[in-house]
Amino acid sequence: MVGNYIKTAFRSLKRNKVFTFLNIVGLAIGLAVCLLIVFYVVDETSYDRYNTNGDRIYRVNTDLKIKSSISSKAITAPRVAEIMRLHFPQVEKTVRLLPDEDVLFKKGDEPVLEKRAVYCDSSLFGVFTLPMLEGDAGTALAEPNSIVLTERMAQKYFNTTHVLGKILVRVEDNKTSNRKITGVIRNMPAQSHFNFDFFESMASVPVSNNSNLAAIYPFSTYILLKPGADYKSLEAQFPALLKKYLDFLDDMEKNGDYIKLSLTPLLDIHLRSNRSDELGANGDIRYVYIFSGVALFILLLACINFVNLSTAHSSTRAKEVGVRKVLGSARKHLVAQFLSEAVLITFFAMLAAVLLVWGLLPLFNHISGKSLSITSGTFVWLLPSMLGITLVIGLLAGAYPAFYLSAFDPIEVLKGKVSTGFRGGTLRSALVVFQFAISIFLIIGTLVVYNQLSYIQNKSLGFNRKQVLLVKHMNLLNKQASIFKQEVRQLPGVVNATLSSFIPTGNRRWNNYVSANNNTQSTQFWPVDEDYVNTMGMQLEKGRDFNTHLSSDSSAIIINQTAAGVMGFAGDPINQSIFFGNNLKQYHIIGVIKDFNFSSLRENVTPVVLTMMTAFERKKEGDGPDNLCVKVNTDNLPALIAGIENKWKTFSRNGEFDYSFMDEDFDALYSAEQRTGKISLLFTALAIFIACLGLFGLAAFAAEQRTREIGIRKVLGADAASLVATLSANFLKLVVIAILIASPLAWLLMNTWLNGFAYRQDRCRTGSCFNCPAYDKHTVYQGCHSQPRGEPQE
Repeated sequence: MVGNYIKTAFRSLKRNKVFTFLNIVGLAIGLAVCLLIVFYVVDETSYDRYNTNGDRIYRVNTDLKIKSSISSKAITAPRVAEIMRLHFPQVEKTVRLLPDEDVLFKKGDEPVLEKRAVYCDSSLFGVFTLPMLEGDAGTALAEPNSIVLTERMAQKYFNTTHVLGKILVRVEDNKTSNRKITGVIRNMPAQSHFNFDFFESMASVPVSNNSNLAAIYPFSTYILLKPGADYKSLEAQFPALLKKYLDFLDDMEKNGDYIKLSLTPLLDIHLRSNRSDELGANGDIRYVYIFSGVALFILLLACINFVNLSTAHSSTRAKEVGVRKVLGSARKHLVAQFLSEAVLITFFAMLAAVLLVWGLLPLFNHISGKSLSITSGTFVWLLPSMLGITLVIGLLAGAYPAFYLSAFDPIEVLKGKVSTGFRGGTLRSALVVFQFAISIFLIIGTLVVYNQLSYIQNKSLGFNRKQVLLVKHMNLLNKQASIFKQEVRQLPGVVNATLSSFIPTGNRRWNNYVSANNNTQSTQFWPVDEDYVNTMGMQLEKGRDFNTHLSSDSSAIIINQTAAGVMGFAGDPINQSIFFGNNLKQYHIIGVIKDFNFSSLRENVTPVVLTMMTAFERKKEGDGPDNLCVKVNTDNLPALIAGIENKWKTFSRNGEFDYSFMDEDFDALYSAEQRTGKISLLFTALAIFIACLGLFGLAAFAAEQRTREIGIRKVLGADAASLVATLSANFLKLVVIAILIASPLAWLLMNTWLNGFAYRQDRCRTGSCFNCPAYDKHTVYQGCHSQPRGEPQE
C-alpha cells in the first residue's frame, strides 16, 4: 500500500512540474536557513559546557555607584577570592585570572608576541575542566615563574608536547626571565568565554596580595560551590560581608552610592553578561532568540507556500478526487496519498537544503564570525534531526491540503460546482497576508539596524578617529619611546603624534576616586602627554592645553564637561582643585574639553581626568605608554607605514611592529551589530524571495483560472495594463493589509532594541548634557542626551 502511495505521488509530482519546483525550492530555502540557524544556536549555547562542574561555577562581579557614575564590572579586588573561602562554607574552591597582555616569548633566538597569556591561581585546574596531557594539575602553578602551555603552544615552541621541565624564555624590558614549564593541557575549546594558551603562576604577581577591597584591579574571580549550594542565598550575604571589611559603606549608602558584589553563573556569561572588563567578546541571548524566530518564520513562510499552492492547485486535482471517490476510494486513503506527496516533496527539499547549507556555510561563517563546520560528529545528531524535520514538516504542511482536497463531494466536483483557484480562498488570503507581514517586518527591522549602524559610524564622537595610526607595544622601547615619537613626527605625512596607554578606542581604563568640593567622585584617570588633545582632535571648551615648559603642569589636569558637572563646579572650573590618591595629592584644573565618547555608544559619557604623564613616573622599566597615536595626512599611506616600521626596527630589535587604525578599532566595538545586520539582510532577502515565489505561483494559478475572463476582456478592448491591474488588485490589497499589520509591530520591537543604545538615530545628537541648549536648566546632570532634544531630564 505504501509503495503504491509513493509510486502515485511520483507520477503526480512529475505531471505537475511547475507546482513541484516551486514547492521544493521554497521548502529547500526555508529548511536551509533553519539548519544554518540550528548550527549557530547550538554553537552559541554550548559555551563553557565543556566544564564538568559548569553548573556549580560562578563569576564574582563588582557593581559601583559614586554620584552619577555607575559601572558594572566583571572583575573584583584581589582579596575577594580569599574572603569567599574564609567566610562561606558552601564555597568549595576559588580561582583568579589576571590577563597578561602582549607578552614576548623566545622561540629559539626570535622573540614572538603572544596575546593569549594569563596569570592564574594554582586552583585553576580544580575549578575548570582543562585536561592535563603532562604535569600535576594540583601543583603545576603553585611555584612562582611556573607556566602551563596548551599543546598547540608546546608544538609551536618545542615541536613536541613532551616539554615538562623545559624552560620558556620571556622577554621583558629588553631583559629575559625564565618560566619553567610544569604542565601541558589540551587546547581550549573555541566555545569558552575565555581562551588562553599560556597560564602563568599568580605567585609571580605582587599585586595579587593587595588586601584593599575598595581597590578594583582586573582580577576575574570564580568560585566553585559545593553540590546543592544555592548561589542566590550566598549572594544575599555579600552586603554584610563587605560592610565588615569596608567601614565607609554605610556613609556611601546614605548618599545613594554603593559597592556591591554579585554572581553570574558560568553558563550564562557568554550570552547574558555584558559588563566591562570581560575576558572575551560575549554573545547576546537576544540575537539567539531573534535568529531562532527568524528561522522559524522563514520555515513557516515556506510551509505557507506549500499550503497555498496546494489549495490553489485544487482545480487540477478535483476531478481526480471525484473519480477516485466514485471508484470506491476511502477518504483516509486519499489523505494518505496527499500526505505521501507532501512528505516526498519535503524529502527532496531537505536533500536540496543540505546541499545549500554545505555550499553556504563558508559565507555564513564569514558573515557571522563563526567557524562552523559539518563533521562526522555533526551527522550523529543531524541525520535523525533531518528525518524528524522532514516527517514533521511534510505532515504539517500537507495536512490542510490533504484534508481539504479529500473532502470534495464527488457529485459536486463532477458537475464542476467546486470553488477553485484563487477566488474564494479566505484562509489562503489570510496566509498570504501573514507571509508578507513577516517579510515587511524583517525589511523594517533590517533598515533600522543599518540606519543605527550608519549613525554610529558617522556620529561626531568628540575626537577625530580618522587617519590616526596606532603603533602598539611602545612600552618595549622604555625611555626611548619619546625619542621614537619625535623621529616619527619628522616623517613626511605625519601631522602630529602622542604617547599614552589610554585612547578612546582602547580597552585600558583606570577608574579612580577624586575629591572635589567636599565630595568623592569616581572618574577615569588618564596619564597623557602634551600632544594628546591636539592629536586626537579634541576641542577645548575652556582654559588651555598642557605645556611642558611650565613646571606647575606636573600637577595640572584637564577634565571633560561631564566631570565638571558631577564634581559640582557650577561656575568656571579653571584653577579649581581636586585631590587624588591615598595621600590626597592636589591637582589644579587648567582646561575643560568637550565630552568625547570613549566607550560604546550604548553607554553614556562618564567623567574623565587627563593628567601629564610625567606626573606618574615609571616604577620600573617597561611601565611606559603602550601606544603611539600618529595623526597622518598622506596620499601614500603604505610608504609612511613602511617608514614608521623602519624607525621601529632601529629602536626595537626584539619587538614585533604591530599597528592598527583607530577608526577600524572603533568599528570593531560594534562587530556584533554589524554581523546582526548582515545576517538580517541575508535572511530578509531569502524571506522576500520565498514570499514572492509563493505569490508568483498563486498569481500564475489565478491567471490560469481566469483565462476565459481575460480572453473576453481582450475581445472587448482591454489593454495589457488594465488586465495586469485587474489581476493584481486582490494581491495588492493583501500586501497593503500586511504593511498595516507589520509596521507597528516592527516599530515596537526595534524601538526596544534601540533603547540599548544611549545614542540612537532618533534622539538628541549633541553628545552630552553639557552641550545641550537646556544645560543651564538642569538640576541633576544625568543622561540628557538619551532624551529628545529640548526635553532635559530634571
